[in-house]
Amino acid sequence: MSESIPPCPKCQSEYVYQDQSLMICPECSFEWNPVEVEEESAIKVKDANGALLADGDKVTVIKDLKIKASSQVIKIGTKALVRRVFDKKDHQLDCKVDGVGEMMVTAKFVKKAT
Repeated sequence: MSESIPPCPKCQSEYVYQDQSLMICPECSFEWNPVEVEEESAIKVKDANGALLADGDKVTVIKDLKIKASSQVIKIGTKALVRRVFDKKDHQLDCKVDGVGEMMVTAKFVKKAT
């Protein structure tokens, strides 16, 4: 089997073959376009207004945030640069926050800057 052909996303079978632009699993008869599967599996994190966030986006804090294990507070309106987006439950954004530095921030407390 070729190493470039991924396993079936439905049954994880390794006996997948390609037919033009589609991948086909002979075990479960599932057919899919590998490009569409990659787009669906992309991490989708939304800000407080429902806008999708991505690496490199600029955001603004919408609420005063206390920093854990510190007496510092990130004030409302503070700008930050999203370095990386994660699919975690509590802190989805790895940001560089103005005046504070690098830290993880929860997406529901920011809005995408225009």
